[in-house]
Amino acid sequence: MAYRIVRQFLDRITKRQLIIGGIVLGILVLGGIVAFTIAYHKREALLATTLAKMRTQLADDYQIDLAIGKAYFSGLTTVTFEQVSITPHDRKQLAGVAEASVSVRLFPLITGDVKFGRLRVQKARIQLIKKDSISNYDFLFREPDTLQRDQPKEQVETTTLNMAQAANRMLNSILYKIPKNMELRDFLLTYRDDSLRQRISVPKADIDNGKLTSAVYLNDNKAVWQVSGRLNPSERQLYIKVHANGQKIALPLLEQKFGLNLSFDTVETRLREVYWTNNEFLHIKGEWAIKNLNINHWRIAQKDVTVPDAHIDAEVIVGSNHVELSKESTITVKKLEVHPYIRYTTAPEKTYAFALETPEMKAQDLFDAFPKGLFESLEGIRVSGDIQYKLAAFLDTTHPDSVQFSSDMQQKGFNVNSWGHANIPKLNGTFVYTPYENEKPVRDIIVGPENPNFISLNQISPYLRNAILTTEDPSFFSHNGFVEEAIRTSIATNYKEKAFKRGGSTISMQLVKNVFLSRNKTLVRKLEEILIVWLMESTRTVSKERMYEVYLNVIEWGRNVYGVTEAARYYFGKHPSQLTLGESIYLASIVPRPKTGLYAFNYEGRLKPYIGRYFSYIGNIMARRGLAPADSTGSYGFYAVSLREALRPDKPAVVDTLQLEVPPTDFDAELEEVRGLLDRIFRNDPEEEEAP
Repeated sequence: MAYRIVRQFLDRITKRQLIIGGIVLGILVLGGIVAFTIAYHKREALLATTLAKMRTQLADDYQIDLAIGKAYFSGLTTVTFEQVSITPHDRKQLAGVAEASVSVRLFPLITGDVKFGRLRVQKARIQLIKKDSISNYDFLFREPDTLQRDQPKEQVETTTLNMAQAANRMLNSILYKIPKNMELRDFLLTYRDDSLRQRISVPKADIDNGKLTSAVYLNDNKAVWQVSGRLNPSERQLYIKVHANGQKIALPLLEQKFGLNLSFDTVETRLREVYWTNNEFLHIKGEWAIKNLNINHWRIAQKDVTVPDAHIDAEVIVGSNHVELSKESTITVKKLEVHPYIRYTTAPEKTYAFALETPEMKAQDLFDAFPKGLFESLEGIRVSGDIQYKLAAFLDTTHPDSVQFSSDMQQKGFNVNSWGHANIPKLNGTFVYTPYENEKPVRDIIVGPENPNFISLNQISPYLRNAILTTEDPSFFSHNGFVEEAIRTSIATNYKEKAFKRGGSTISMQLVKNVFLSRNKTLVRKLEEILIVWLMESTRTVSKERMYEVYLNVIEWGRNVYGVTEAARYYFGKHPSQLTLGESIYLASIVPRPKTGLYAFNYEGRLKPYIGRYFSYIGNIMARRGLAPADSTGSYGFYAVSLREALRPDKPAVVDTLQLEVPPTDFDAELEEVRGLLDRIFRNDPEEEEAP
C-alpha cells in the first residue's frame, strides 16, 4: 500500500521538477560545506572570542578571575585547556584544573552555546575556604552585577521575567554541559573553615555512552560511596543512584557544622520527562527515593528519626508567572500516600497556594507511616476504621486578611483500640501533671480530688469560666478541637509581621501541649499536638467539660502559680468561687503571658490605666453574649480589682505618673490582635453558644 502511494507520487513528478529539486539540494549541501569550512578555519578565533567573553562576564558580574594557561583545538572539535584556575577577587583560589579536553559541537559554538560531546579531566581541585566571615565562594550567594541595575527604574519595572522560559534555559544550560562520554581522574574537593576540615576525592569517574560509574571517597577513605546511573541529556532524562555497598552513607560535615546527624543506605533520583504544553507551560517530571534515612537533631526530635523507605513522584509546572508542584505529585511512605500541591504566582499579584490530600485509606496506615522517633507520644497506638484528609490554603499578599484556609478529616468507623504513650483517657481520672520551666521540671501536681487545690468546674466563678472562654476559645464547646477562623487570623498576622506572632491554639490544643507533650521545642511538636487533639476530640474520649476543668486546674498563672485555685489565692487571697467580674477579666488577660501579670499593678495595688481598654472590650463582648451584666461606664469591674498587699511593689521615692502607666509590652498591638481575632470569630459565628 505504502509502496503504491510513493510510486504514484514519483510518477507525478516531472523531469523539470527533479532538476530543480536537485539544484536546490546541491546548493544546500554546498552551503553546508562552505559554512563548515568557514567555521573550521575560524574556530580558533571563535574559541578565543568565546573565552574572552566568559572572562569579561565572570569579572564584571561575579568579580572572578578566569586564568587559562593554554587553550587550543587538539582535534576537529576537541578543545584542550591547560592550567585553568578560577579565583574570586581578593580571595583564595577556588578551583584549578591541570588539563581538560572537551569535545564540543562546532555550530552551537558559533552562537555562543557550548555543548559537550566528550570530556576528559586530569587533576581537578576545588577548595572552599572560609575564615571568620569571609569565604572564597560567597559570590555564589550574590546577585550578578548586570547592566539592568544601571537602567532607569521605569525601564527595569517594565522588564517581565517569563518563569517558564527562564526555567527552560536554566535546565538546558545544565543538560548541555553533561557529556555523553567522560573520563575524570584525580578530582579533589576540600572544605575548611576556622574549625572544620573535609575532603572528598574521586580517583576515577566515567561516563561511557551515557552510563555513569564512579566511587567517592570521604576524608581519606573513611567512607566510600558508589555512584552509578544513566545520563541521556539530549532526551532530558537522567538517573543517578548513590549507595555504599550495604553500609550507611553519612554526612559528617552537617554534624560538625550544624549538629545534624544524617545518614541513609541508598538514594536515587530520576529526571523522567520534560515537555511543553501549548507552548506555554513547562512540565518537569521526576522522582526521588531514599532507604533507611536516619536523622538526629534536637530541633527536629529528641530521638533518632528513622524513615525505612520513602518515595516522591513529582511534577513541577512552570508558567510565565507561576511555578507549582502539581496535584499529581505523590509522596509515599509505606502504605501512606499524600498528594501535595504548592503554587507560587508572581503576577498580577503575588500569591501562595498550598493543598494536601490523601485518598481514603486505613487509619492504621497513617500511624504506621510515621517515622520511628518522630512522634514519641503516638508510638504503639492501634486504630481501626478509614480516614481521608483534605487541606487547602490560599494567601494573596496584597490582601493578607482575606486568607483562605480549610481542613477536613473524613472518618468511617474510626476508633482507637489501644492508646500509645499519650494515654488520653487518663484525663478522666486522677493523674500527675509536671509543669516545666526552661525545659526543667518544676514540681509534680496531682490533678484530682486528692489535691486540696483541685477544684471542680462548677465551683469556679462563672465570671472566670466565661472570661477565659471569651479570650482564649469562644467556640470551645462547639468546635472539634480546631477553629479555622483562628488559623486564618494566625496566618494573616504572622505574614504581616513577618514573624511568628500568633499560633491559633484552642483550649484543646493548649491542654494537650501542657499535659502530653515534652517541653522540648522541636519542629514537629506542633504537628504532634494537632494529631493528639484530633484523637481526643474525634473519639470523644474526654468530655468538653472535663477538658475545661483540667485546663483551668493546670495552666500557669504566674511564677510557680499553676491552676485557678493557686491563682485566686496568690493574686487576691480568694477562693475561685469568689472571683468578681473584674478579677476574672484580669486573670484571663494574663493567660498568654502569665509571668508578666504583676506588671499591670501599681504600688497601690490598682490596675494601671493602659489595661482599662482591654476590660472595656472583653466586658462588652461578655455583656453582649449574656455572660456579664451590662456596664454603662465600660469599666466592668476594672476599678474594683485590688492586688493582695504582699505582692504590691514598693512605692517609688519619686512618683512618675507617666511611667506608672507604661505597659511592659506593646499592649496596644496585643489588644489589636485579640480584637481582630474575636471580631472575626463573632462576626462569622452569630449563633453565640451558651456559657458552661
